[in-house]
Amino acid sequence: MSEKTFTFISGAGSQLSGHLERPEGTPRGWAIFAHCFTCGKDSRAAVYISRALSRAGIGVLRFDFAGTGIGGGAGEAVNFASDVDDLRAAAKAMAEAGMPPSLLVGHSLGGAAVIVAAAELPDVAAVATIGAPADLQHILRFFGQEGLDAIAREGEASVEIAGRPFLVSRGFLDAVEGIDVEKAIASLRRPVLVMHSPLDQVVGIDHASRIFLASRHPKSFISLDNADHLLTDAADANYAAAMVAAWASRFLPPLTADLPQVEIAEGVVATETLAGKFQLDVRSGEHSLIADEPASVGGLGTGFSPFELVSAGLAACTVMTMRLYADRKGFPLERASTTVQHEKVPDMMPPDRFTRTIVLDGPLSDDQRARILAIADRCPVDLTLIRGSDVQTELLGISQAADAARPA
Repeated sequence: MSEKTFTFISGAGSQLSGHLERPEGTPRGWAIFAHCFTCGKDSRAAVYISRALSRAGIGVLRFDFAGTGIGGGAGEAVNFASDVDDLRAAAKAMAEAGMPPSLLVGHSLGGAAVIVAAAELPDVAAVATIGAPADLQHILRFFGQEGLDAIAREGEASVEIAGRPFLVSRGFLDAVEGIDVEKAIASLRRPVLVMHSPLDQVVGIDHASRIFLASRHPKSFISLDNADHLLTDAADANYAAAMVAAWASRFLPPLTADLPQVEIAEGVVATETLAGKFQLDVRSGEHSLIADEPASVGGLGTGFSPFELVSAGLAACTVMTMRLYADRKGFPLERASTTVQHEKVPDMMPPDRFTRTIVLDGPLSDDQRARILAIADRCPVDLTLIRGSDVQTELLGISQAADAARPA
């Protein structure tokens, strides 16, 4: 996955800057993530869900609303109507950049915002909410009566929520009175996913019931069981991310292979050599190699470990793909090499990270290097690892195994 800064003009005319997470390969669609009231674009839910969607081939923009006091609009008062306008402005800017969003995902108050914003975004094919309130009046209880009185009297006032001060405007209160979330979703007529925890102490599960009942089919509900409102536990955030990605895939174009596999490989056979605990003879057609584990874990250290073999496949595919592309474009690539390292990353789902370091030799221009690097992210093995695969297993009987081992 690659990430870049995406800048656009907000509904109020100020400049906002967000993170655009691009999927590897040709995107199947684009999405916008709207954060919760006390969060920002870099909250755990925002990051995990954006990256899960990116792995599924969906590019995601996540940005801080102008009134959060986090992003480019720092100092502006919180105003729900302006949040909705920011979403529509972001969608317009993405469309103008050739990335029209077809999915909106919102967390907490961001969930209510995407419901309202989607009404005027006909290209949005689906909407997903996480812990969203069914009415904006629910938010007012966090301000306290003293805060509400100050806002009404002064036009805006600072209120403390979750240990942070927020400048809240009278316009926010006006929006609370004027916006009917349930009516908005009833008129939406788009696929809707409602995700909520029955243990949510901030926005009760009854809000999810109201949103779900107001939604038109096709609609789906997924319980987040033991999660808290902010999805602070990595396992909960990972689960929510996986569910959104799987659900959204039904409403977007299918993934397509950017680069076809050059040649269909023969089957690979791994057989124990009975030398040491792990040593294997690995064969494909006329080619063979030894696989093993390091001596530190009981092997003989005589060959590639299983994950080294996977890394080797990624490294080889990367170099071959870059070579094919460079030759086709006539780029002066003299030699390419790729180093791939594999590690398990705690709290990341899936937990496997392959870090790829590429070296390109030759009198290449900066543009040529950038284009070769971009094509590396689209090699078939890379996309297979990113998007996942189907693995099926069957057991051969004794007679079948004997037939399979007999020379042709």
